[in-house]
Amino acid sequence: MSHPQARSATAAGSTNALRSGPRSVRHAIWLSVLAVGLMGGGAPSLAQAAGLEGSWSGGGTVRFASGAEEHARCRAHYSRRSNAVYVLRATCATASGKAAQSATLQKVGDNRYSGTFYNSEFDISGRIYVIIRGSSQSVRLTSSSGSASFRLSR
Repeated sequence: MSHPQARSATAAGSTNALRSGPRSVRHAIWLSVLAVGLMGGGAPSLAQAAGLEGSWSGGGTVRFASGAEEHARCRAHYSRRSNAVYVLRATCATASGKAAQSATLQKVGDNRYSGTFYNSEFDISGRIYVIIRGSSQSVRLTSSSGSASFRLSR
């Protein structure tokens, strides 16, 4: 799957700053990026309200392999690729910077999704898990570089 690399000058500057920072910080920023975003607007349709598709935003915690933690705010948009497969495009920001990411998720049960992510820029891969409860969702990311958990809502 391709990962869009287009960025504004500000986002590119943040990314360059991340490259020069400690690797664990860059990994955590990248993890936080997977989880979120409000790429569109407006109220969700009835079909969106019951599923993953659409725009979500919220926040959570990134946990580094070292044990340190950092708060992140995220915005995410899920698009349906097929009946049970979704593509996630998200942007997250922490005190260390801002990053954008994409992932693919598969429906694995009622209101439950899982998938894998990979970011070539930071060379990180891992698993993403999503559980929807009404108009909110819990997102959990895991990798050898750390983990993240978020609560997003419409």
